[in-house]
Order: sequence, then C-alpha cells, then structure tokens
Amino acid sequence: QVQLVESGGGLVQPGRSLRLSCAASSRFLRLDVMGWYRQAPGKQRELVADITTGGNTNYADAVKGRFTISRVNANNTLYLQMNSLKPEDTAVYICHGKRLFPEASYWGQGTQVTVSS
Repeated sequence: QVQLVESGGGLVQPGRSLRLSCAASSRFLRLDVMGWYRQAPGKQRELVADITTGGNTNYADAVKGRFTISRVNANNTLYLQMNSLKPEDTAVYICHGKRLFPEASYWGQGTQVTVSS
C-alpha cells in the first residue's frame, strides 16, 4: 500500500513563509500528477496546486504568485513553497498523487498550517 506522508506544517505569522513536503513510500510508483489540496474547518476540500511529471503546473487563483509547487520525480517527492501567507490560508494541507493508467489515487493524512498573529 502506497503512503504519502506530509511534513512542514505549523503556526506562522501573516506575511511569513512555510515549505511543505510530501514523500511517497515507494519511489517505483508512477504518479503522473501530484498535488496539494487544503481543507479549512467547515469548508470543502479544494485544490491548491498540482504538477505533472513533465513539470506542468496549475494553481488556484487564491495562491497564484505566492505559492510554488515542485517535485522530484525520481523519488516521488512533492513540495509546496508558501510565501506571503495570509490567515485565510489556514487549513489542513493534504498531499495527493494520481496515476492515470491504470487509474489510481493516493492521499496523505494532511498537515496543519495555521496563519495567525
């Protein structure tokens, strides 16, 4: 069973930065798309950003220009550099990996990010 394990969350003041990491338990698994989702209390899970093995990226409008997603394909490691954090970025950030064929989807447990003064 493939596991995705996130790290790097925590409490940070508005305007500061934080870097999240996600490591897959197997580097032999092909994950065509990896991404970060977030879920705030009382809200639906939403896509923050995702990236393909070819490096194509996609960002939610709310984080464009502030967050940068990257990955290391060789070991299925995913990163999210979050700059200029705002209180509204507070959420549990969840790593996701997807294989297109045969279709498979994997989720991490999530890491809490709290932006507060």
